[in-house]
Amino acid sequence: MSEQLALETRGLNRSFGALRVAQDIAFRLPRGARHALIGPNGAGKTTLINLLTGALPPSSGTVLLEGHDITAMPAEARVRRGLVRTFQVNTLFPHLSPLEATALAIARRHGLCLNPLRALKHCSAVISEARDLLGRFDFGADAARPTRELPYGRQRLLEIALALAAEPKVLLLDEPAAGVPEGESDEIFAALSLLPRDIAVLFIEHDMDVVFRFAERITVMNAGQILREGTPDEIADDAEVREVYLGEDGDV
Repeated sequence: MSEQLALETRGLNRSFGALRVAQDIAFRLPRGARHALIGPNGAGKTTLINLLTGALPPSSGTVLLEGHDITAMPAEARVRRGLVRTFQVNTLFPHLSPLEATALAIARRHGLCLNPLRALKHCSAVISEARDLLGRFDFGADAARPTRELPYGRQRLLEIALALAAEPKVLLLDEPAAGVPEGESDEIFAALSLLPRDIAVLFIEHDMDVVFRFAERITVMNAGQILREGTPDEIADDAEVREVYLGEDGDV
């Protein structure tokens, strides 16, 4: 039986004049995957995420979501089809509470309560769904606090909750623990480990301890190309990967 793919690229390229930032990328993300994307700074990791999500058009090549060609599809349409991302830097509304922000995201997905003058309290089903989603991230009393008052790690969790409000089939996380203290980083990945298996997760991360704990497969990029892909053990034992990224001393 052939592998069912959530996301795939074929011959994906992106150039800025003579500068090639993505070179002939062939990538396959199975349904339900827990997949890390690693590599040195400037390797092309975020560029690949931007190509996948439509933030950046490819110079050539194809992007497929569940077998459907989405290469020319705008970013918002890809979200509606189930391809959702988070960013390295939070993109949150600081004056809204997590409950308000999550409810608005859910309402947008349902096409409900889109008049900003209408109080969300009149959308009881949306509020209930928002509370259930935030409960999966143990927000509790924090659900009613202004987002600007939350610790940074909780804000990162909120961004993931907002991404899940779109009911993604593929969740792309660009350094979800960036700038987060170690204890809060563990909380983020503990929450991610509980996501249902009908969501494929591709994440960029520089903390190798986190990568080797959470990822089932790892893709290593270097100079805009895929250098290697394999299991955590295969990547840790690969001499070329150790040289270009993990360190020549082999300390992982």
